[in-house]
Amino acid sequence: METGKVNVTITVNGTRRSAEVEPRMLLVHFLRDQLGLVGTHIGCDTSQCGACTVLLNGEAVKSCTVLAVQADGSEVTTVEGLGDLENLHPVQEGFWEKHGLQCGFCTPGVMMTAVELLKQNPNPTEREIREGLEGVICRCTGYQNIVRAVQYAAARLAEEEGRREAAAAGSDGTEGGR
Repeated sequence: METGKVNVTITVNGTRRSAEVEPRMLLVHFLRDQLGLVGTHIGCDTSQCGACTVLLNGEAVKSCTVLAVQADGSEVTTVEGLGDLENLHPVQEGFWEKHGLQCGFCTPGVMMTAVELLKQNPNPTEREIREGLEGVICRCTGYQNIVRAVQYAAARLAEEEGRREAAAAGSDGTEGGR
């Protein structure tokens, strides 16, 4: 008997996951209901709030606008895949250090959006941060601490990059690693 379900295989947070899904299942429901990754929040069901934002092949997308079957063969990173308590991602660290959340509902979507923003623009201005986060609605804050958190993360990522470059340059005892 045919079930009407479709097999999908998606690499989620570095782990290859396969499941049978209804063809109309949204990626957000696949992540939450099939995989138990509830950090991706469902806020509006209309793609307005951005709480469900994840990285799909490195790009921030609202997972309520993508079918799980469309993500078949792709790589997805959720907020759970950014870091852990012993090794926070700089964006997570920024939210901790700069108090970038209140109720926390929008925070996973803001963080995932910020990760892509900083990948595209490693040193954004305050205005660029605010514009980059426009797709995620926070109803609790005036965004000031969120902006500070992203600025903090940008500085930490720049420090990490500087250390990597210095290590590469010194790896063979000559400038530039050559």
